[in-house]
Amino acid sequence: MNSSLAAAWAVLPEYLSQHVLLSVSAILLGTGISLPLAIVATGSRVLREPVLSIANIIQTIPGLALLALFYPILLALSSVTMPAIGLRIPALGFLPPLLALTLYSMLPILRNTVAGLTGLDATVRTAARAVGMTAWQSLWLVELPLAAPVIMAGIRIAAVWVIGTATLSTPVGQTSLGNYIFTGLQTENWVFVLFGCVAAATLALAVDRLLALAERGFALRSKFRIMAAAASVSVIVLASLYPLSGAAERQVVIGAKNFDEQYTLSALIGDRLAQAGISATSRSDLGSTIIFRALAANDIDIYVDYSGTIWANQMHRDDSPGRAEVLRQTAQWLAAKYGILDLGALGFENAYVLAMRSDRAKALGIHTLADLALHAPHLRIGGDYEFFSRPEWAKVVNAYGIDFLAQRSYQPTFMYRALQDGDVDVIAAFSSDGRIAQYNLTLLSDPKSALPPYDAILLISRKRMHDAKLIAALQPLIGKLNLSLMQQANLMVDRDKRTPEHAAKWLAKKIR
Repeated sequence: MNSSLAAAWAVLPEYLSQHVLLSVSAILLGTGISLPLAIVATGSRVLREPVLSIANIIQTIPGLALLALFYPILLALSSVTMPAIGLRIPALGFLPPLLALTLYSMLPILRNTVAGLTGLDATVRTAARAVGMTAWQSLWLVELPLAAPVIMAGIRIAAVWVIGTATLSTPVGQTSLGNYIFTGLQTENWVFVLFGCVAAATLALAVDRLLALAERGFALRSKFRIMAAAASVSVIVLASLYPLSGAAERQVVIGAKNFDEQYTLSALIGDRLAQAGISATSRSDLGSTIIFRALAANDIDIYVDYSGTIWANQMHRDDSPGRAEVLRQTAQWLAAKYGILDLGALGFENAYVLAMRSDRAKALGIHTLADLALHAPHLRIGGDYEFFSRPEWAKVVNAYGIDFLAQRSYQPTFMYRALQDGDVDVIAAFSSDGRIAQYNLTLLSDPKSALPPYDAILLISRKRMHDAKLIAALQPLIGKLNLSLMQQANLMVDRDKRTPEHAAKWLAKKIR
């Protein structure tokens, strides 16, 4: 079996179980809210249009944006509930996508329930009243059963929407079938991308067919069809959730950002913990700000960050006192403000650097950022999703007066391809990235030291900082990963299409 396909099958139970749990929870919660709301709206013309309009507006918000919006909302809410009643509301993981997907599920259920109830012949209600039924008896015994096929059609649509959109929950720390897609895009593992798409589509089709059976059962008043559909859905849910039975044992959570090196480092940390007999799970594809706040809030326990990122983005420092001083002050600030333990530098720097194709840089005579500033009005620059909003970029612009013809944001894999294809002339690369050598790129020097040092540092949450066994397992990593080793490991993933786990095992052998 192909190694990528084997790796995809290996994690399917975890990804599928988490995806099913999230989707089913959102559909049930959405149905539980939508049905009574639709019943009330059906009996009130004043409420009906506003309720449906709000549901329509929610549906127009892009899925990833809606998921991301719940992160600051829950974070702000937690800042109120924590000092007031000691309750911390998790801003990452299961809760944000659950709330977002619940909102997404409501429109078709609301719309179909209202349509099913308002579309009934008036003589039905008249006949129910004529035999002595109250309004509630008429609703529960006559109207809802007659409208049930239409309502089930709305639930079917909601289920397909939710199962598909749930793949977008990965960036907020919830494991799902979307992990295949996000990881596959970053590592150019198209087997993973295709596997994730097929798995999500197959799950959606299976659930849709079973709900169609229930819909048909309501239409034909067939209890057997309804019960068969319910039993089948229950079997799928229970079988999918079985791998979660041991989830309570996974106490240590390893965080990772959304690029290859982070996946490899996360796998390396996981391997070290496994050797020490410590069970761990991972949350990947998190943004820089989100992952730091998750660590500070004890939503994750361990991850590798970069000194320059914390210096500029979290400490809001724009001075450059030198590498050693940045490391010292960063460690002190982390401990004092958040109780985070900086275990130490791994031994390499993954710095933001502006890079060009060597032939293009040579032709234009560009070697430094100062040289680049002279040509920038005629050039286009590409960066990852967050680079142009980071303070480091603002400092570079101010220091050199750089003003590009255009700037574009890419998923990192496509950013390098865009440079090779000539869609952009300059990119914000990473100094430890194996693709620098792969694509023969020239790194532009920074004579004004506008960019801070970016030493990779191993951070441990306040909750885990006194765990002697965990500290002992990770301590051997400190100072052992030089730039050359990291570039070679990254190249395995980028060029040779090996898995991050394979690269992590290779690194583990090299640093013994």
